[in-house]
This record gives sequence, structure tokens and C-alpha cells, in this order.
Amino acid sequence: MTQSLSAAGLPPAFPDHTQLPESDGTFVKNFQEHPQSILLTDSLESTLQNLHPDGQYAIGQDCGIYWRETDPPERGAEAPDWFYVPNVPPLLDGEIRRSYVIWREYMVPIIAIELASGDGSEERDNTPLSRLPKGSNQKPGKFWVYEQIIRIPYYAIYTIKTSQLEVYNWLNGRYYRLEPNDRGHYPIDRMGIELGVWEGSYQNQTQRWLRWWDNQGNLLLTGSEQARLERLHTEQERQRADRAEQTQRDAIPQLLAMGLTAEQVAQALSLSVEDVQRLG
Repeated sequence: MTQSLSAAGLPPAFPDHTQLPESDGTFVKNFQEHPQSILLTDSLESTLQNLHPDGQYAIGQDCGIYWRETDPPERGAEAPDWFYVPNVPPLLDGEIRRSYVIWREYMVPIIAIELASGDGSEERDNTPLSRLPKGSNQKPGKFWVYEQIIRIPYYAIYTIKTSQLEVYNWLNGRYYRLEPNDRGHYPIDRMGIELGVWEGSYQNQTQRWLRWWDNQGNLLLTGSEQARLERLHTEQERQRADRAEQTQRDAIPQLLAMGLTAEQVAQALSLSVEDVQRLG
């Protein structure tokens, strides 16, 4: 039986991430793309730890999502500038991912984000596969692939030149453009967070950046921002302690001058007798 199957010739197995190209050879379009992707990932770390205490998730940054087999293979892939996939291992058989292959893992990304260097028309291209000329090397529209084939629940397009953010939600077979909430943010309900635009400095660039907020409107901080906040808090506590000690130091001679004993002063100021004697 084995010989007859072999003689008949079985179709080759679908390729995996190690057998597919990890790049289409194009350049990153501008100097904001990589810092922007890092900012999105860095500030989401604590949220992802809460969502996935087992560490089972993957973040793609300008990495290919393969959705069909083509020749050449790159025609069957789209590479969002940033995307998040829940409940998949960060490594595959101990290897760093080179791409994300839908037919190998089946789990669909929750959100894909495109950082448009132009006017966003490429990211909104809804051309279906059926409209492409036969034998053409053209690819179907990115919007159509995300909506009709991969069916990513949330698709965001950020036009860098104009700081315009569009967010789409997949429902009943198509994307519907969302309206921002009262804070000007777009709730990503399946993650319990919001996406919006923030103006500030990051990696030596003062720009308008995509940022995450929690569902209460609190900005999700990067690791360096959190560390800076903790340093400020520590410094404030130190200054508060210094002021409190100075207040106590000023109060001790006044209380002693009133005729209180060192023991009474110590009790009133929650100090030891030795501290009263030392500071008085």
C-alpha cells in the first residue's frame, strides 16, 4: 500500500516559515516606522503579560503573513507594519519566526496596523483576486486580503503625513469603519485597550505617534517612561521625608521650651527619646 501511494505521488507538504522568504526586498518607507512599531510593542508589554501569563503570543513587525501558496511565494503574503497574534508560541520548535504562516497555525491576528507613508490608498486597496489579469504578477488589494481572506478583527491605517488614523472592525463578512470615543480613541475590545494618536518625543523624534491607552483612558507607558515615573516618585518621597524631618526638627525645641519632657515630645512626634535628644 505504501509503495502504491508513493508511486502515485502525493502532493508536497505546505511550506512552513523556514521555507518561505522573510522579505520582499523593499525598503522601509520612512524613519518613523521602526520606532513607531517598537513604541507600540514596548508600551503593550504589561497588558500582554496580563492577557497571556503563559507567554503564548506573537508580535510581528514588518513581517510577512502568508495566506496562500504562489510563485513566487512573496505574492501570497502581506506584511503589516505591526500585528498581534494571541495564543501562539513565540518560537516555533525553538526557532525564531521568519514569517507567520496561516496554513500552519490557523490562528488569526487580532489586529494589524499599517503605517502609510503615502496617502493611504495602497492600504485601502480593496481589489479582489478575481479582478486581477490571468498570469499577472499583481497582488490583490491589502484591504481585501485582510477583510476577505485572513479576516483580521481590527485593521488600523495610520497616515503618517497627516496623522490621520482609521480603524476598521470586521463584522458579518466585512470591515466597518469605527468612530472614536469621547477621548478620541478607538476601543480594541478584544484586548481591553484603546488606540489613538499622541504627540510627544520618542527616540529623539518629536512627532504624533500611535499609542495605547487602557479602557479608563490611562496612557500605557513604555519601560523607560515607567522607570522615569518611578524615579520621580522616589525623589518626591525623599523630599517629603526631608521636609517632614525638618518640621520635626523645628518642633522639638519649641515643645521642650513649653516644658514637655523628652518622653512627651517623642510620643507626640512618633520619635524615639534618643531622636528627640539628637535633633533637639
